[in-house]
Amino acid sequence: MKEMKFETKVIHVGGEPDPTTGAIMPPIYQTSTYVQSSPGEHKGYEYTRSHNPTRSRLEECLASLENAKHCLVTASGLSASTLIMHMLPKGSKIVCGDDVYGGTYRLFSKVFPDIHHYKFVDTTNLKKLEEQVLAEKPALIWIETPTNPLLKISDIAVISAMAKKIGALTVVDNTFMSPFFQNPLDHGADIVLHSVTKFINGHSDVIGGAMMMNSQDLRDKLFFLQNAIGPAQSPFDSWLVLRGIKTLAVRMKAHEQNAMKVADYLDKHPKVERVVYPGLKSHPQYELGKKQMRGTGGMITFYIKGGINESRKFLENVKLFALAESLGGVESLVDHPAIMTHASIPREVREGLGIFDNLVRLSVGIEDCDDLIGDLENAFSKI
Repeated sequence: MKEMKFETKVIHVGGEPDPTTGAIMPPIYQTSTYVQSSPGEHKGYEYTRSHNPTRSRLEECLASLENAKHCLVTASGLSASTLIMHMLPKGSKIVCGDDVYGGTYRLFSKVFPDIHHYKFVDTTNLKKLEEQVLAEKPALIWIETPTNPLLKISDIAVISAMAKKIGALTVVDNTFMSPFFQNPLDHGADIVLHSVTKFINGHSDVIGGAMMMNSQDLRDKLFFLQNAIGPAQSPFDSWLVLRGIKTLAVRMKAHEQNAMKVADYLDKHPKVERVVYPGLKSHPQYELGKKQMRGTGGMITFYIKGGINESRKFLENVKLFALAESLGGVESLVDHPAIMTHASIPREVREGLGIFDNLVRLSVGIEDCDDLIGDLENAFSKI
């Protein structure tokens, strides 16, 4: 399986026919417990919080896509993040990117601040990052690349090497790119994190998270915590992700193709102040993106000329782009980060990063692109 191409692995790794019946689609093992032949003697499964055959299939598939030896699937992306935080000794220092998902910022700044110490820094500025790392001697460096919502790209290889010099771990949130466009472990990261809710599942009907790693020690520590704390993904949700992941490659190609056309359209629009998309040469880390990623994804951020009133008018008049939180589904979504996904970040912090009231985030779906651009044009006409 390691020699197979991505498009083959998404379908066949973990998707083998059921050995008992020959069913082409593996069954959902919707069970909480398993019969033992004698106390402690079983067939590898004791209790579904710990292990489940359906979840095991998904973990096998995801590990193969990230070129990892191990994968753990959790009930949500944030529960995966929580397990990583619990794995660190109390009082650990964490250097985290300054532009991260609002839920990640909330988790670190509101839930764990009395347990660990956090510094939020711009991980695209390698000189300043190195100064912070040398000063703080963190146990872990946490980066999103591209970031949510500003799509900043950080150099995974350089940051991972920087972390290794001081014995720190590097965690990369790879949600925006998916394993199809980027594999952080190949660039030196220790743990790759995904919200499988997004592109990996791709159908806006599952909440889930995943962590992939090569270290047996990290896997064992995280599995112990997952089993002890309990945020494992359900069998049915695991089966849904296995179903959705089969089309990951074709979906990501379609997301990217549409996003590139939409970004070009927005870049020329008179009512748009600025567009941020990794596929545009105007992106600040365009060259790094070409080196580190195999594509540019389906996420676009842009600034409308004006403020909150213009943004509201635009957002109230899109039809195909559903005004909703989340991203990565086959359907197009539009989000206002300052009010929606990143509202948990204090206003002064948001605006210091560049998340203003005129910033709009698009998750470009796989519909006909002419229809999507027509929908955007109609909304712009109402401003």
